[in-house]
Amino acid sequence: MSLVEHDETAHDKFLKVTRAYEVLKDDDLRKKYDKYGEKGLQDEQQGGGRYESWNYYRNEFGIYDDDLEIVTLDRGDFDAAVNSGELWFVNFYFPRCHHCHELAPTNPEKYFGDRAKESLTKFGMQFVKSRVTELWQGNVFTEIEAAFSSGVGWLITFCADSGVKIGSVFDLFIDCLESKTRQKLAGMLEGLVNVGWMDCSTQAELCDSFEVTTSTTAFFPPGSSLKNKGSVLFMQSLDTREIYGEVMQHLPDLEALTKETFQSKLAHHRWLVSFSFGQKTIASHEYKKLKALLKAAHIQVGKVDCLTDSELCVSFYIQKPCIAVFKGLGIHDFEIHHGKDVLYNIIAFAKESVSAHVTTLRPENFPSDGKEPWLVDFFAPWCPPCRALLPELRKASIQLFGQMKFGTLDCTVHERLCSMA
Repeated sequence: MSLVEHDETAHDKFLKVTRAYEVLKDDDLRKKYDKYGEKGLQDEQQGGGRYESWNYYRNEFGIYDDDLEIVTLDRGDFDAAVNSGELWFVNFYFPRCHHCHELAPTNPEKYFGDRAKESLTKFGMQFVKSRVTELWQGNVFTEIEAAFSSGVGWLITFCADSGVKIGSVFDLFIDCLESKTRQKLAGMLEGLVNVGWMDCSTQAELCDSFEVTTSTTAFFPPGSSLKNKGSVLFMQSLDTREIYGEVMQHLPDLEALTKETFQSKLAHHRWLVSFSFGQKTIASHEYKKLKALLKAAHIQVGKVDCLTDSELCVSFYIQKPCIAVFKGLGIHDFEIHHGKDVLYNIIAFAKESVSAHVTTLRPENFPSDGKEPWLVDFFAPWCPPCRALLPELRKASIQLFGQMKFGTLDCTVHERLCSMA
């Protein structure tokens, strides 16, 4: 006969193991746990599931098509999006009900109309207040010079008298951008490029001086001139996205920072720095908008190419493309962005980071002497619950400033240091 000891916790352990197995074998539950931790599973048990994959939305109900301009926001994204300074039109709905098309109450405006594209566009466009300027002999040169002196270019559509004119409306000119297209581009390029149009039927001599004989659209970067061949970009497209893409490609790149200039530039100013490894992507062109979007927060924007300045990147333990915010207290007080690589998320991070007191830790500055109280978050960037904690850490660092210090340590980079802690 053998003696069997009764473990009073065995039942609870069995339930935990069973629950863990259920989560691991269920794709939706596993994604929910990865994103929200135990809280996400509690929501599921209460019937308030908050996470569905993009494929679930698209394949099961067809709520969205493959439109890259539609972003599915989760709890962590929403505040960042609506506070980014960009204009957002957000549809609130219940993902398990494909016919639930009511929009939740939003501040300041709500929409209760039909869901036709034209109706939605008309509603959204009324909030785009970016200015589109009609250019003529009396203002064109002063407008262009004023913009150029501020580092802002001009996108001008020339409307030649080759179509039909109705009253004072020139939308029916052939190859002339429609007024709503001009308005969209003004909103998309605000702070970077001014948008205007010129009626060549009444300003014929002026259009001739720009060497324009038919309807066309041209981008004039700061300092460009028709005398400088190739400096002005002429476009025949009438598509908003195509024009926007071409303009973004031709805008000046971010200020390049090197090992020789890095310390002096960042000594007394707040900077958002993009660290890359030689590649240029669509995202790198979108980063050009950061300078205008972060201007009010007094954050300058620059870039470092880690292929040409590898020593500089190695000194910060940067091993892959990333964004970092330096807080104006020298080159050692910075925080690396671990959120989504989209503008609204980067902007929210930058504004939070410069106001908070969280430092990215490395072996050189890891608190090991015990002289001051530190709260250190040992995390992995691939872990969604870990990333979700970072904004809360920044809030805590503000509330407890002067009482303790806050830092983060990436355990995928500093494995040895994490294992010793």
